[in-house]
Amino acid sequence: MPFQIVRNDITRMPVDAIVNAAKPSLLGGGGVDGAIHAAAGPGLLEECRTLGGCETGQAMITGGHDLPARYVIHTVGPVWNGGFSGEREALASCYRNSLSLAEKNGCESVAFPLISAGIYGYPKDKALRVASDAIREYLRDHDMTVYLVLFSRSSLRLGQELSDDIREYIDDHYVDAHSEPMWRRRRRENAVPFSAAAGIPRPKAKEDREPAAACAPIIGAQAFEADAAPAPELDDVVRHLDESFQQMLFRKIDERGMTDTACYKKANVDRKLFSKIRSDVHYRPSKPTALAFAIALELDMEEMEELLKKAGFALSNSSYFDVIIQYFIQRRNYNIYEINEALFTYDQPLLGAV
Repeated sequence: MPFQIVRNDITRMPVDAIVNAAKPSLLGGGGVDGAIHAAAGPGLLEECRTLGGCETGQAMITGGHDLPARYVIHTVGPVWNGGFSGEREALASCYRNSLSLAEKNGCESVAFPLISAGIYGYPKDKALRVASDAIREYLRDHDMTVYLVLFSRSSLRLGQELSDDIREYIDDHYVDAHSEPMWRRRRRENAVPFSAAAGIPRPKAKEDREPAAACAPIIGAQAFEADAAPAPELDDVVRHLDESFQQMLFRKIDERGMTDTACYKKANVDRKLFSKIRSDVHYRPSKPTALAFAIALELDMEEMEELLKKAGFALSNSSYFDVIIQYFIQRRNYNIYEINEALFTYDQPLLGAV
């Protein structure tokens, strides 16, 4: 998956390069910086001493030493001064320069912390938006897997207005399928009188029963019309299968006038996975992958449900994941990065994930 938000310790990420939110001296500090130096061992500090420091927004690379990653890319984020001192551009430069340096060194996977969102005071929701926008822009023209690594879910904060709006929508639409006992739910749904003592159905009164003729089973020859058509053969049924997920997906791509590359990048789906889908007419994707393509194609709710059905899935109001997806689609917000941020906040699978 090209861009994924994960909860983890960045020093344990098995990627080609991890990014260090460093001080200008590059000689270690607290937070992420201190944790990376501690995990990498003294060799990292010795190598950093030879670099002569780093300017805000720039990036420099060292070996990974004792880390699982081959490289550490050190970048210096801006200190928050109210947002009127060029902080946004400086922070975006941290991501762009780090990614460019990773690519120059042959890295295919990179893990970032949320730069400047710690002691440098950059508001977390604003820092997240800059990170997401900068990474998305870079990935439009480059194939790379990028992780934004958060130590805890509390590290990610959606904008207050969006957070409140999603929470209100969930409260209005989410249905807990297990909020009442099954026997009580069936009684409510079917209006069958139950015995208060035993919790079992009471026989209906005689006057309430359906006429025998209406409910008696039809058996024997009477069950069939004389001229009824014979049941179709299995081979005939198989030959007339409905359009598959793969067929509908590529039909919609053609209808939208999109290229394959534009589609899988907008869906946040790996190129290799996309190639598998193209080569197999009967490919069955996961639900997050199917929805990722629906988002990329900007399908309305009806078309999205049709595409999901082709993959064997449906949306339900008893799933936080599904309700959050419906929230964004009904507002015609097809920004997969914003959707994934909301899904991550509610501990749900991310779109495009394999």
